[in-house]
Amino acid sequence: MDDSTVNRRQFLAGLAASTAVIGCRPTQQATPVAPEPASGDQWASVRSEFELSPDWIHLAGFLLASHPKRVRDAIERHRRALDENPALYVEQRFLDPTPMLGPAAAYMGVRREEIALTDSTTMGLGVLYSGLELRPGDEILTTTHDHYSTHESLRLAAERTGITVRKVALYDRASVASADAMAAAIKKSIGPATRVVAITWVHSSTGVKTPVRGIADAVAAANTGRASKDRMLLCVDGVHGFGVEDATMSDLGCDFFVAGTHKWLFGPRGTGVVWGRAELWPQVRPTIPHFGMAAYEAWMKGVAPPATTADMMTPGGFHSFEHRWALGEAFEFHRAIGKSKVAARIHELNRQCKEGLAGMKHVTLQTPLADDVSSGIITFEVAGKTPEQVVKHLHAKRIIASTTPYATSYARVAPGLLNSAADVDAVLREVRSLA
Repeated sequence: MDDSTVNRRQFLAGLAASTAVIGCRPTQQATPVAPEPASGDQWASVRSEFELSPDWIHLAGFLLASHPKRVRDAIERHRRALDENPALYVEQRFLDPTPMLGPAAAYMGVRREEIALTDSTTMGLGVLYSGLELRPGDEILTTTHDHYSTHESLRLAAERTGITVRKVALYDRASVASADAMAAAIKKSIGPATRVVAITWVHSSTGVKTPVRGIADAVAAANTGRASKDRMLLCVDGVHGFGVEDATMSDLGCDFFVAGTHKWLFGPRGTGVVWGRAELWPQVRPTIPHFGMAAYEAWMKGVAPPATTADMMTPGGFHSFEHRWALGEAFEFHRAIGKSKVAARIHELNRQCKEGLAGMKHVTLQTPLADDVSSGIITFEVAGKTPEQVVKHLHAKRIIASTTPYATSYARVAPGLLNSAADVDAVLREVRSLA
């Protein structure tokens, strides 16, 4: 072997500064099996995989997920092996992302080489927007409805590069937002300097689901006739649609997609993904050094690294590997149930809840009723009560709800796979009691 070639052991020794030893107990990859329907309640078997306290009705699972049994078991297998023999176990698994990226790619309908791994949606947005090749005078178009993590990532990128960030409203009243009007608002706002359109799939502020496909079509139309260097990119914070909606990246039509996987997807806490079209990754520069072989070998040889790939956008360093390496189990859990079944169930429960709230005279529903512009988050107001008072009342009744952390705040619930129609009825009963 050529002395300049970095082999696997040299690479890991350089990163870990450790010597491999023998005796590590091998672990087995769990085979995903669809939960068996339970008599009387086909979703009881799904709920049985979780260790959520039965003393509460959990309607804020989108903040941070409980782990299903197969994810817990995978985390424990990796943790045990790392504790027994960390150096050898890291060497055995470090350069093989297949257990994570294979299931992720199958779920998203993409190639695994197009996916980078991160620790959260916020990290993904930060490395993406800070890494895009933009020039002073270029513009990023975003919306007034986006979360702090998007707005702050864009602000920091603008400070470093001299680009401008412009925010537009997609709707005046969330409850009557329409897909056509939201897509038209983006289309109307695109200007000659617009290089990036940065949107969120589902707004955690209102529960509105944006028409990503319609916006992608508007961006594609505006790109017609543009030079390659001026082509616009559509980037999506997709975390509150990911694990809810039955859609692939091709269905959405975006260029880059960022999501944490420890929310609706029930993935290990501290995990996330960034997907991008393979041909577009060279337009991004890593912010954090990555531990891929290609760049490390270039450093050893003293040559320039190759063009950016998704692998190079996975931040390097040592992570909570027992969590990261268990990520594939979460994707397989959803695929075993069936993406279409997951989406139908979550929409069914949300529809029940929204219709119940809409029928109360003392409640103002902020989230649209229609499935095409809403997903798994519901926001509302109760006359004479602050959002904090509403949530405090629900907590007193052992119901976990939340308030939206925005300048204009609402009470918020999010019926998901771990809930039942009876749970929704209980919420409606308590909100009704606040009249």
